Amino acid sequence: MGAGGRMPAPVTGGEVQKKNPLERVPYSKPPFTVGDLKKAIPPHCFQRSLIHSFSYVIYDLFIVYLLYHIATSYFHLLPSPYSYLAWPLYWIAQGCVCTGVWVIAHECGHHAFSDYQWLDDTVGLVLHSALLVPYFSWKYSHRRHHSNTGSLERDEVFVPKPKSKMGWYSKYLNNPPGRVLTLGVTLTLGWPLYLAFNVSGRPYDRFACHYDPHGPIYNDRERLQIYISDAGVIAASYVLYRVALAKGLAWLVCVYGVPLLVVNGFLVLITFLQHTHPALPHYDSTEWDWLRGALATVDRDYGILNKVFHNITDTHVAHHLFSTMPHYHAMEATKAIKPILGEYYEFDGTPFYKAMWREAKECLYVEPDESTSGKGVFWYKNKY
Repeated sequence: MGAGGRMPAPVTGGEVQKKNPLERVPYSKPPFTVGDLKKAIPPHCFQRSLIHSFSYVIYDLFIVYLLYHIATSYFHLLPSPYSYLAWPLYWIAQGCVCTGVWVIAHECGHHAFSDYQWLDDTVGLVLHSALLVPYFSWKYSHRRHHSNTGSLERDEVFVPKPKSKMGWYSKYLNNPPGRVLTLGVTLTLGWPLYLAFNVSGRPYDRFACHYDPHGPIYNDRERLQIYISDAGVIAASYVLYRVALAKGLAWLVCVYGVPLLVVNGFLVLITFLQHTHPALPHYDSTEWDWLRGALATVDRDYGILNKVFHNITDTHVAHHLFSTMPHYHAMEATKAIKPILGEYYEFDGTPFYKAMWREAKECLYVEPDESTSGKGVFWYKNKY
């Protein structure tokens, strides 16, 4: 299985990179193994430094506090036209920095923060709870995403549908106003809807919810930690409730609520663009294997936000191959494996806002190509 894909260009030691990012990646089984890729990466890239990891936490939280201090101490002193401009700038900046905090907590869930699992889980639980994320709940569903990336039956998030299973209303949204509506709902409500109702997630035989310890997402060994996740979100919500009583709801919305919407929007956008691209295949059970699934993701360029987001955006291929690697080594690892990956490596430097619109237009459902031998290989299409 897997034979018949477009043959990759031979790798001769130099870096091979497709000139056109929309050209499909090969879908045949790669001529390299995970072991080959690991050997190409300097050994220190797999080492987790507690001090190094905590330095990013401290730095990010310092910037969060600095932005908060400036907003609450000085914005009211600005003349009215400037104060109305200052708050949106604060919301965007604070939301971006808090997205970086979110990424560090995500790294804790992968045991990439330190050599101590209990410490990773403690840091991740605190940081994610502060952002109203059920840490363990998402950790386990996200782990299954990494185990089944690119699988139409078993992947956990942004699982594309075949044309036959698209809703009747889909073709009426395939236009600019429909895309604006779809993207608006996805970026604002997509994350809470996924957590609460498994929207855009894989289908289960019964109702699935990240807050339900006895739901089908989790096994018996994981259920106690789901209760802990729920307790973390409840505790954070109670703190926010007390703050609202003391400072007022409007104050809380301005200082915390709107930046959190920015965090949630970027989280959904980053995940969507990492796994949605015209050049990337998806596989059914007749074709899927872990390595080809892990390679069915794309590195993107978010400009200066790459650093703010701790390079989760432009080193995502390496992250899927070696998820316990700390983010501060991922760029070096990416450069080391690109010559081996050759045409199997997908990078798209299209500005993320343009890519968002293009993917929302071009990537509506998946179907196999009639002209190819890989009937279990599915590609994004948009024609109704």
